[in-house]
Parts: sequence; C-alpha cells; structure tokens
Amino acid sequence: MDDAIKEMTEGLRQAMLAERTGFEFYTLAAKTTQDPDGKATFEQLAREEQEHFEFLSTHYKSLVSKGTLAEGVTLSDRKHTQADAAIFSKSLRERIKGAHFEMSALAIAVQLELNGIKHYSEQAKKASLPAARKFFEDLVAWESGHYDALIRQQQMLQEDYWRENGFDPF
Repeated sequence: MDDAIKEMTEGLRQAMLAERTGFEFYTLAAKTTQDPDGKATFEQLAREEQEHFEFLSTHYKSLVSKGTLAEGVTLSDRKHTQADAAIFSKSLRERIKGAHFEMSALAIAVQLELNGIKHYSEQAKKASLPAARKFFEDLVAWESGHYDALIRQQQMLQEDYWRENGFDPF
C-alpha cells in the first residue's frame, strides 16, 4: 500500500470514528430531549451520521482490499437536515430557562460538525488524486449543512437562554 493510500485510509478511520461518535451522541440527544421537534431532528441527524459511517466504511474497506475508492458508492441525494429548518419546536422558547440539555446538546453538536468539516477539509487538501479530493469536499458540504442548521438554531435561542438564566450582563 503506497503512502497516499495509507494516508487516506487513516483519514477514513478517523472520520468513521467521528461519525460513530456523532451517531451515538445524536441518538442519546433524541432520547433525552423533552422537545418533540428536537427529538425528530436528532433522530434524523443520527440516521445521517450512520449513513456517513456506512459510506466511509465501504470506501475504507475498498481502499484496504483494492487500493481504490469503491466504485459507484456515493452519498445519497435525498434531502438532509437543512439550515433553514427549525430544530426545536416554538414551545422550547416558553421553557428556555430550563432548556439546559437542549442548549448543551446544540453546543456539542455544533462542535462535532465543525470538527468534521475541519477534518474533511484537511483531507481534501492532502489528497493527491482529484477523485479523493472531490470525495472529501462532498463530505465537507454534507457536514456544512448540519453545521449551518445547528448554529442557526443555537444563535436564535442563545440570547433568550442567557437572559433567562442570568448569563446576560445587560
């Protein structure tokens, strides 16, 4: 196995671990949140992280056994979590003072997705083959959709959450 393939397989292993971590976190968040819309969103994010894991695993196995990415295996075209979709129901604002779990889950989720974006961006820059570069750039775009949705929701709720919990100095 040449150095470029070794580097890519290591990048995929790290990415698979991150996707598994995301899956476990979103599954736990779905079980824990009291918000029905949040539960549905976290369940969707968990499914997408599992899909990412399976996608990466297929390519990893192909790289190890054949030295190439798996042919014909692509990310699905179905609509994924979008930045313009609300994650939590409007009723969350009514109980924002006690929404500690949901706000913590958003903060962790934002960081998980940002870490994924950074990792895939680094892998795309390192890639010597155009197909490998595109592979990782597609993953950056996918994770960016998750990140945009999560950060938007966090920003919409953060000021109210801080104010209601006495974190806001004004």
